[in-house]
Amino acid sequence: GSGSCFPCRVWDSKQRMVIHTMPRRSSTTTEQATGPETDVVCVDLFCGAGGLTHGLIEAGVKVVAGVDSDAACRHPYEANNEGTVFHQTDIAKLKASTLNSWFGQAQVRVLAGCAPCQPFSSYALRYQKESDGSRVEDDHRWRLLQHFGRLVDEMCPRPDIVTMENVPTVIRHTVFMDFTDTLRRLGYKVWYDVVDCSKYGLPQRRRRTVLLASRHGEIILTRPVAQNRRTVAHAIKGLPALRHGATDRADRLHTASRLSELNLERIKHSKPGGSWRDWPEHLVARCHSRTTGRKYPAVYGRMRFDEPAPTLTTQFFGFGSGRFGHPTQSRGLSLREGALLQGFPRDYSFVPGDQPIQIRALGRMIGNAVPVDLGRAIGRSIIAHVVENRESFAASRDDGKASRSSASTAKNRGSRGRAAKRDTKLC
Repeated sequence: GSGSCFPCRVWDSKQRMVIHTMPRRSSTTTEQATGPETDVVCVDLFCGAGGLTHGLIEAGVKVVAGVDSDAACRHPYEANNEGTVFHQTDIAKLKASTLNSWFGQAQVRVLAGCAPCQPFSSYALRYQKESDGSRVEDDHRWRLLQHFGRLVDEMCPRPDIVTMENVPTVIRHTVFMDFTDTLRRLGYKVWYDVVDCSKYGLPQRRRRTVLLASRHGEIILTRPVAQNRRTVAHAIKGLPALRHGATDRADRLHTASRLSELNLERIKHSKPGGSWRDWPEHLVARCHSRTTGRKYPAVYGRMRFDEPAPTLTTQFFGFGSGRFGHPTQSRGLSLREGALLQGFPRDYSFVPGDQPIQIRALGRMIGNAVPVDLGRAIGRSIIAHVVENRESFAASRDDGKASRSSASTAKNRGSRGRAAKRDTKLC
């Protein structure tokens, strides 16, 4: 038929994922065919394995570049996201002029940045201390959000839309409020809220802060479509059975950590949705027998097939790290199961075929990822916003051309001082 196509995920009667190719609705006017929503281009800072990028692409956003300091992210990012280029670099050293070159002549610029969440987590604020006794607030990773704001400010033209994702507790911190203040000062309308990812199709209870900001009017995350929430069974029940310490022959990412004899006996006595409290007394750890230990029932437990998974951490492959035991098999989650619970497709490649599987490194990469389903929801919100404000975005193209001409002239004249005081309306 006419028009391009896009992949649509549905589930068959046995709850297996099926990919159908659905035709896009044909444009009826020249304006619709060439509108700004057809050229929404994004650069993904702190891109990791590409969860956010994959969701954005599925929603119709053209992601051209991903940036991360971890070289191991190059393969999963580029191998699964066609048309993207991975750049291994430190955000603190990234220049706005480099970002400008990646965007090229894009009609709509989107800058996404999901800075590492560990320094903003409740755990870090409550327990973590540096070896020299300094505060967690001094963690250098906090400054990555400041550099995100710096890049937004220094780009010319500035991004039309800015988005970020992080842990719920990020909104309590001064560095986040400084970031939102910077956006407002630069003329952005800012929206943020804590959202439940399971309402957007993720088979996992995962609450995240999502921020959207636009220079073209109010923007919010689209409301979730009313539907039954996806469960652990929807995501992983069809995978081959696996013993602890084993790897599936057809999919080497479907590999599970080896359990000690003690933990193997413990998981055999564990109930889906339960904890160590279900065990015989001789299996209970000494720390859990104490009064303080009884406050932590959500460790050494199995998931339930009929519910969304608990929030995955970077240690989701460890039976003792949370309620990450397989619902029926005597083992922890495999890496592939963790990836599926984060919304990644079944065939998403994380490691080149000639490289070994390193469970801890890949567990960290998968656990830190932005869920694909959340990325898709963010992408759909961006496209809907551009369509709703088409005239404003179209008008900004002419301003963008003028700003690029002004910046080029300033550079040629060596007017660095005047360039730094560039017209906010142009940039």
